[in-house]
Amino acid sequence: MDTKKNVLEKMSSQELEKYIKPNSKFVPQAVHYAYEILQSRGRKFTDEESAQITSRTVDLGKKQEIIIHPNHTKASHIMYLCGALGIAGFIWSYDPFNSGLSIFVGTATLAFIFGMGYLIGKGNEVVKYILIITFALGLFGLPSILTNLFINPVLGIISIIQTILQIWVIILLVRIPKNSQS
Repeated sequence: MDTKKNVLEKMSSQELEKYIKPNSKFVPQAVHYAYEILQSRGRKFTDEESAQITSRTVDLGKKQEIIIHPNHTKASHIMYLCGALGIAGFIWSYDPFNSGLSIFVGTATLAFIFGMGYLIGKGNEVVKYILIITFALGLFGLPSILTNLFINPVLGIISIIQTILQIWVIILLVRIPKNSQS
């Protein structure tokens, strides 16, 4: 909730005193503004009162700015591209999706890929490790990708491109310096 200082400036000093009372239910920003206004009107505060008010409003200046490294954005877009290629692969090989389980697995896989892209775009550090682990597990499927390359070349090429893009995402995420993490 955003408090407008000019609204509080129109209030009387007695009304503003209610804002700075120890048990008041007003938002910290309103308490801070009331404190400033009362000071400007000549109200003298004891050290105890100032400390109490400051302790309630200290977090106002500490809003953490989330810094997202450009590699997070690039990696996120590449993950979205992997998801789009996954959709293209599902459309190309629609025959295997004749049961509810196969449709569920395909949808869950796409949701996982797009979810990873979303979280990477938000600068989430944990996603990097999840991606590395799932990629390593996915390497067990590499022989089936190569077999699929000969059986269904289009689907095999899509799978190989997705693998290369995921390697690129991992490289981008690993190259992000620790101090620029959100």
